[in-house]
Amino acid sequence: MRRVRYEHSGGPEVLFLEEAPVPAPGPGELLVRVEAVGVTLPVVRKVREPRDPIALGGEVAGAVVALGDGVTGYAPGDRVTGLVFGHGYADFALLHTAMASPVPAGASAVDAVALVRSGLVAYGALDAARPEPGESALVTAAASGVGHLAVRLAKLRGAARVVAAVSDPGKADFVRGLGADEVVTYEEEEWGEPVDYALDAVGGDLLAPAVASLAPHGRLVAYSSGGGTVAAYDLLVGAKSVIGFQMALIARGKPQLYEKWRRELWRLFADGELRPAVHAEFALEDAARAHEVIEARSNRGKVVLIP
Repeated sequence: MRRVRYEHSGGPEVLFLEEAPVPAPGPGELLVRVEAVGVTLPVVRKVREPRDPIALGGEVAGAVVALGDGVTGYAPGDRVTGLVFGHGYADFALLHTAMASPVPAGASAVDAVALVRSGLVAYGALDAARPEPGESALVTAAASGVGHLAVRLAKLRGAARVVAAVSDPGKADFVRGLGADEVVTYEEEEWGEPVDYALDAVGGDLLAPAVASLAPHGRLVAYSSGGGTVAAYDLLVGAKSVIGFQMALIARGKPQLYEKWRRELWRLFADGELRPAVHAEFALEDAARAHEVIEARSNRGKVVLIP
């Protein structure tokens, strides 16, 4: 089979395609013939980290071809999607059943990788903010694979006003089409009237202005791999709070909640209320180009690899 990997840290140019044996599923694992791979910012960032290379994992969708020992509830031919921690940029991938979920009839593999993982992060981050109907919301990285779904979900959960923060004013029409009421760019000094809660996917230098955008008693949910620091005084003076959110902890520690959110996402998809946007599809051998799009923050929706 083909797979993408790298031997030393760097930019997209360090990625290369190689031939590798098809892996055998271990206990609790599914061997999946990959039909689509979702490219995410955390994986793109890891390639640049000065550390030993890691397997390029992430969101995959495809058909089950073999089962590991102890697997129940799945059969060869089933269409599944889920998060792969080993090699995911490949023709075949190993997916643990704890991270797997079925793809319903009528949905494509591209729909699955664009909706499920990104949608679960968006839905979970929104849930962590404890939104009330009529409140106002801020979403950073609002045109990203997760962010564009967060904008739509906030409106579906009753937000009266959604402010979309983006890196490029050229993304304004895209996020307004999702339901954003206002659009701001990161370099603006003021991000409009204060909001009741913020969903932050960027972190780093943008964490402070995101906190500053909160009204008194406002809540910020941080789900970015970009880090950042918040001064305690900035929280104290407005009785604000910052909540950390990580999808992997939910998947491993609260599988029933994970499944509840997943079912709700597919219900919204089936009802036509939530449709993920796909910015571009690239062939597996063009993984470097996919990473370039993510690094440039030029995507409007999901970037997908097609083996």
